[in-house]
Amino acid sequence: MSDWTRTRVAPERTHHIQDNLPLYSVRFTEVLSFHAPGLAAVRDETGAFHIDLTGRATYAHRFQRTFGFYEGRAAVESPEGAFHVRVDGSALTEARYSWCGNFQEGRCTVRERQGRYFHFDEESRPVYRERYGYAGDFREGFAVVREDSGLHLHIDRDGRPLNGHRFEDLDVFHKGFARARDLRGWHHVDRAGEPLYATRFVAVEPFYNGQSRVIRGDGSLAVINERGDVVLELHQAQPLRSTSTG
Repeated sequence: MSDWTRTRVAPERTHHIQDNLPLYSVRFTEVLSFHAPGLAAVRDETGAFHIDLTGRATYAHRFQRTFGFYEGRAAVESPEGAFHVRVDGSALTEARYSWCGNFQEGRCTVRERQGRYFHFDEESRPVYRERYGYAGDFREGFAVVREDSGLHLHIDRDGRPLNGHRFEDLDVFHKGFARARDLRGWHHVDRAGEPLYATRFVAVEPFYNGQSRVIRGDGSLAVINERGDVVLELHQAQPLRSTSTG
């Protein structure tokens, strides 16, 4: 019996396989991965739609693009705009947007036709009055938004700022910490928006089991711990080499 959690997209990206065997005989122009409750977004000459594990369409309607289901809803695009559909293909709301994200933690980010972002709930109701230059997905209870000042902050599920800090750039939380960039460079911050260490870098990765890969301004790479201590040098800075052929 097919199990959607064990399926994957075939290398040709025209169908799905499980245990290296095709799930069905039909072939599509493009397929995306299966998501709960066992449906996948596909496209063929008739348009874009969703299929079940047998390769059969789950509804009759066709869209310009379809994406995976998250929390029982999938983003789709039509000539009228972007919106979300339920498993049966019915529209979640009559509103149409210039772009829709995916539902995460009961919230979804969308962009209005005027270019402004906000989040709405499971019934497509805005959860706050503000509109932002950008709004990302929720993770660990908070999302990143960009104010008109150009600075970024974390907000909670009701749109309230997590703390008083603003950053040049910002990421969602991962295991309690977030990547943030101030005027000095990238670093990691805690839930209070406070830096974990004083050093700044050209780039930092999220912490993985307590350690993060970072890039310094001179091009060298290292691994640091959550105190900012270097635990491993990965790549030393190289002297500049002339590209002139004289």
